[in-house]
Amino acid sequence: MSYPYPIRTDIDWSSLSFSYSKTRSFIYFEWKNGAWSKGELRTDPNITMSIAATCLHYGQACFEGMKAFRCKDGKVRVFRPIENVRRMNRTGHQLLHPEIPEDMYMDAIHQVVLDNVDYVPPYESGGSLYIRPLYIGTGAQIGVSPASEYVFMIMVMPVGAYYKDGLKGVPALVIEDYDRAAPKGMGQYKVAGNYGASLMPAKLAKKAGYPIPLFLDPREHKYIDEFGTSNFFAISRDGKYVTSDSPSILPSVTNMSLMQVARDLGLTVEKRPVPASELDDFAEVGACGTAVVITPISSVTIGGKVIEYGHECGPISQKLYDRLLGTQKGELEDIHNWLFEI
Repeated sequence: MSYPYPIRTDIDWSSLSFSYSKTRSFIYFEWKNGAWSKGELRTDPNITMSIAATCLHYGQACFEGMKAFRCKDGKVRVFRPIENVRRMNRTGHQLLHPEIPEDMYMDAIHQVVLDNVDYVPPYESGGSLYIRPLYIGTGAQIGVSPASEYVFMIMVMPVGAYYKDGLKGVPALVIEDYDRAAPKGMGQYKVAGNYGASLMPAKLAKKAGYPIPLFLDPREHKYIDEFGTSNFFAISRDGKYVTSDSPSILPSVTNMSLMQVARDLGLTVEKRPVPASELDDFAEVGACGTAVVITPISSVTIGGKVIEYGHECGPISQKLYDRLLGTQKGELEDIHNWLFEI
């Protein structure tokens, strides 16, 4: 296939994993004295900041994740970046960060992807360019208060197809001794601290043989919240798409997209509190997020009870995955205008 954009020949595209790698550049902005600087493409992946930066002491740090794809027609497109800037600004508002103008954010994505366009994996590889915006308080502040200076950056790196041999189910463990967020805390925002809270329970779950932890609501431990790094969804026995609704869940762009795809396929979508007792009633269960789109769940263990769903991806989850990934890769018509062309 010929590409309108160059592509590197020194990378083994078939061996890519979901991991960090240095690319040509990242884009860097500073907020000082009430104004944003002009974006600057930098090649050195190291930054300097004050030892008293608020991101290091008081958690003023948030990030996003999205992907750019080299599509079937050879063009490079980013999946739903406008939703990521809106979610980042929603998180930033809670952290008392200055707002990032949407046009600045979108132009930054365009600049950094274009400057690293030869790192976008070829269409045939199934890989993508992962895009990680990061927004941190860098002003020196010892008292507990928001910073006076901020840095907004976007880094990019090629990542491989998570499932090279088809979707395979993995077992999940319901976490009953830890919460990833407080009932009225920061769970609905993509702040760095939420992921710090998930590290120990995730480690314990993996040690017990479960790659994915599933958290319950922090108030009653009665309802399903979300997986450690992904939203929860399920397919009911009568074919409904069911996903959790809770003030301590991060709204997922992938889940939002899957809900629309489910409607496109004629499924009823229910976003509601999901009692853990309902796990017995589902035909399929999955975790959804940017990195993998869908991870089928083969079983959920709760209180010593194992609820089986099968090791293969369920038929409806497979249809949802194929439709969404097909849209992202330009194999299917982008009927909702989700793709941002570079």
